[in-house]
Amino acid sequence: MYCKMAIELDEVDVLLLTVLQADADRTNVELARLVELSPAATLHRVRRLKESGVIRIISARLDADAAGFPLQMYVTATLGRHDPRSTRIFEDQIRALPQIIAADNVAGEMDYMLTVVARDVAELQQVLAALATRGGQRLVTYLRLEEVKPPCGLPLVPTMPAAGRLSRPRRAQAQAVAANRSRSPETST
Repeated sequence: MYCKMAIELDEVDVLLLTVLQADADRTNVELARLVELSPAATLHRVRRLKESGVIRIISARLDADAAGFPLQMYVTATLGRHDPRSTRIFEDQIRALPQIIAADNVAGEMDYMLTVVARDVAELQQVLAALATRGGQRLVTYLRLEEVKPPCGLPLVPTMPAAGRLSRPRRAQAQAVAANRSRSPETST
């Protein structure tokens, strides 16, 4: 898990990924124009990045409040037991609850950090009860008050030279487009 090697990225790959992280809804033709490649070559690169696992999924960021989930919380969970069976039961419960929109197994004082959304307090109580009955011995809930920094793209840098260099004006234009998109005010969870 931790020894997975990253693929080599050149300047064009980094620019493609930076632009896609800022706005994954761009057309292939628009991407090709920004990175100064043909649409076919651009499509090939994007497919290679998907097949290598660098691009895991292309998705939309939704506004939880606008979608009807005014309660957004972080829940830390500590298991009562740490054997493989208990861990599997708890993690299966996490995956089964649609209100848990993100979950990470962490090192430290707690075992899991969960991101939970709920329509009301009763729904939150149901989620917490389901976790408690499946091995969550200590559950601590933190109410999310305000987003300080929305999820943003990875700070990528090339790991190998590009076969064909981008012109400075085109590179600057593409980076500015990506920077402006990532700074645009949007509420996401």
